[in-house]
Amino acid sequence: MKFAAIAVVLVLAACGADGPPVAAERAKPGLNVSGEVRMGVRTEL
Repeated sequence: MKFAAIAVVLVLAACGADGPPVAAERAKPGLNVSGEVRMGVRTEL
């Protein structure tokens, strides 16, 4: 049971669930793009 509780906490921490959802601000009509993207592979030799 203790392991299951720790697993749930780790899963929620990993997915970024830190509170209830917050509505986005109203934007003007049209194309609106925002956010952050990180991609890549990191290795050490």
